[in-house]
Amino acid sequence: MATKQLSPVTREPLVATGANVSMEFPVSADSPFSDGYDIASERDALADLVAAATKDDTDPRWRRFLVLCEREAELLRSKANPSEVRGAVPVDSSFSAKHQRVVGPLADQEPDTLVLHTKEAYWAFSGRQADPDGSVVHIVGGWRFAAVLKSIWHLSGNDNPYADWLLIRMHDRLTALRWKIECRIERDRVDIEAAKVHGFSFSVLSSRAPKLVTLEFRSPYGYATASVIAVFDYYVRSVKTLIRKDRITDVAGRQAIRETVRELRALFLEPIRWERFLLREEMKALCRADFMRDAHDDGKKRVIAATAYLGEVPAAILSGALMPRHSRRPVQAFAARAPLVSATSGHIEPARGLDASELV
Repeated sequence: MATKQLSPVTREPLVATGANVSMEFPVSADSPFSDGYDIASERDALADLVAAATKDDTDPRWRRFLVLCEREAELLRSKANPSEVRGAVPVDSSFSAKHQRVVGPLADQEPDTLVLHTKEAYWAFSGRQADPDGSVVHIVGGWRFAAVLKSIWHLSGNDNPYADWLLIRMHDRLTALRWKIECRIERDRVDIEAAKVHGFSFSVLSSRAPKLVTLEFRSPYGYATASVIAVFDYYVRSVKTLIRKDRITDVAGRQAIRETVRELRALFLEPIRWERFLLREEMKALCRADFMRDAHDDGKKRVIAATAYLGEVPAAILSGALMPRHSRRPVQAFAARAPLVSATSGHIEPARGLDASELV
C-alpha cells in the first residue's frame, strides 16, 4: 500500500501569474504526474475555495488553486491523448485501454457503520437540537464534534499552529476519556466474573433492536470519536446489566452514566469556540510565518488576536517538535524552516498600532 507524503517542489512559471512560485502540495505514489502531485488531496484541502461561486483572488491559497486548475486541465488533456501524460510510465502496447487509465484514489468498498444498543450512546453521538420555544436545550454531539475537528484538520494544511494545538488537545482528551471508560468497564467485568464464582452467570445486556449508524467521516478524528462512543455504549450496557442483576443500586448506576455523559458533553463542546474563531475570514490565513520577526503587519495582527483569544501556543507545537497524530500540514516543507520558527517563539514583536480587540 503506497504511503502518501508531502513534499516541497519548485514549480515552473504559472501562466496565470507569470512568476516563478515555490509551492508546497500533497504527493502520492500513484499520482499520474512526475512530481507526484495528488489532485484528490489538494481538492479536499481547497474545498471551500473550489466550491465558492465567486472566487477570492486575495485568498492566501489562491496560487495553490491556480495550480490545481492547471493540473486538472493537464489531466483532462492526458486522458484525451495518453501519450502526453507528463512523467507517465510506459505501458506495454498489448494492454487494453482500460489498463492504461490513471489509478484512482482509494475508497471504502462498503459503508462504515456503528451499532449502538443504548439511547444514551445514540444521543451522545447525534446530539440534540433546541426547541423553538427554548424548553429543550441544544446539546452538541459526537457528530458535530467530529465535523469541527475535520475543519480544523483541513486548516492544519495551512501550517496553522493553533490548528495543530487543538488537534493535539482533542486527541489527548479523547484518548484519556476512552481509557477512563474502559477502566470502568473492566471494574464492572470483574463484578460480573465474581458472580460466576458462586454459580450466578449472566451476560451484558444488548438491544433487541440496535441502531445502525452509517459513518461518513472524512477525517481520522471522526473515527476516533466514533470509537469513544462505541466504548461508552458498551459501558452503559454494562452498568444497566449490573442494575438489572441487582449488583448495584438504581441511584449508583444512573449516577455513573450521568457522570460519563457530562464528560463527553464537555469534551464535545470545547472546540466549538476555537472553530468559530479560527475560521473567521480574517483569521483563516494564520500560519507559522506570521510568528516570524519579519512577518507582515496583517500576520502580526492575526498572532495578537489569536494569542489574546486562545492563549499563547506552546513553543513545542509552534516549532513543530510536537505534532498532531493526524495532520494535513506539509511536514517535509515545514521541517526545513522549523528552527527559524523555534528561534522566534516567545519573541513576537507586534506591529505598531495593532490591537487584538479589533478581531476578538
